[in-house]
Amino acid sequence: MAYDDALRHVTIGQYIPTGSAIHRLDPRAKLLAALILGFAIILAASYSSNIALLTLVLALVGLSRLPLRYIVSGVRPALPIIIVLALMQLLFYGAGPNPASRVLLAWGPIRISTEGVRLVVVSLLRFAELLFLTSLLTNTTTTGDLTYGMESLMRPLNAVGLPGHELAMVGAIALRFLPILGEQLESILQAQASRGVRQSAAGRWQILENARRMARMIIPLFVDAYRRSEEMILAMQARC
Repeated sequence: MAYDDALRHVTIGQYIPTGSAIHRLDPRAKLLAALILGFAIILAASYSSNIALLTLVLALVGLSRLPLRYIVSGVRPALPIIIVLALMQLLFYGAGPNPASRVLLAWGPIRISTEGVRLVVVSLLRFAELLFLTSLLTNTTTTGDLTYGMESLMRPLNAVGLPGHELAMVGAIALRFLPILGEQLESILQAQASRGVRQSAAGRWQILENARRMARMIIPLFVDAYRRSEEMILAMQARC
């Protein structure tokens, strides 16, 4: 898959109106539930707890009537890096600090142990759970509702001198900018291709070559992001 196709699958931050019961929930309730589930996912360290949390999140996704294939498509561009990191963790983690860990395979610097297998599986489950949870929150809540919910929850921070309203707006704008940056990066790729810049030679698994190609796009992407930020500042100032 070429990058100009893959970047169309930026799913986090895009609102999908399906009219489900989760869409109609108060944004403060959704934010609190996502926060609690996020802490539970981070603290869960066993197979059973992670499988239970993944089942719960998938059930919530089904209840919200969001297309599962659409959510999963958002991770496709990063899939090679995720798999490479998981393999490195599996092959070189060793026995770990757990005294009950057993070495399954030892060959030179490669040591595959039961603790390494558990760590890799749990890490992948956590990643899937957090991906589904973040997509569930942002795909079922508009940017305005997210801003309102975060501002309401952060209102007690005003008592200690922290601007809850500004912090909530920053968080909401950051989420909204994710798909915008993906679209802009796609436009940069198409513009470079029209000028003869070679874009489609490297395959998905040629990570170093793809990293070099992505580095050539960072500067124009940041320039456009700063330009959009300045335009947003001027528009907000004009509207007081």
